[in-house]
Amino acid sequence: MGLVYADIELINGGDLELARRGYMDKDEVKRMWISALVDTGSYMLAINENIQEQLQLPVVEKRKAQLANGHIVEYDVVAPVEIRFKNRQTTCRAMVLPGDSEPLLGAIPLEDMDVLIHPQRQELIVNPDHPYFAQMKMK
Repeated sequence: MGLVYADIELINGGDLELARRGYMDKDEVKRMWISALVDTGSYMLAINENIQEQLQLPVVEKRKAQLANGHIVEYDVVAPVEIRFKNRQTTCRAMVLPGDSEPLLGAIPLEDMDVLIHPQRQELIVNPDHPYFAQMKMK
C-alpha cells in the first residue's frame, strides 16, 4: 500500500468555544485546510510550526516522542485543535513538528472519527458500517 493523504480542516478549538459562547464572531475563528499524511504508526495529530502560527494554537505542554529512526525528541504540544473530515469531527492535542514538516494524522484522531483507510482506493473514508455518524466501542 502506498501513502495515503487526507484533506482535513483544522480549527482553533479555543476560538470555536469563544464563538459558541458569543465572545467572538464566527467569522473570526481561525481555521485552515491542509493535506495530512494518514499515519497509523503515529498516535497523535502532528502539525508544523507554520500551521501552529497561523492558527495561533497555545502550547499546553512539552512531550517526548520516538521517531521512526528510534531517536527520542521533545516537541511542544498545542490544544485544543478541532479536526474535521467529511461528516466527522474530533477535538485533540497536536504535537508541533519543526518548520514546514509534513502534518500527520495519527491513530487516536482516526479512531475517534471512526474513519478507515480504503486499501484499494488508497484514501481515507468514513467507516461504511457507520456512514452517518461516528460510532465507538465502549468495551
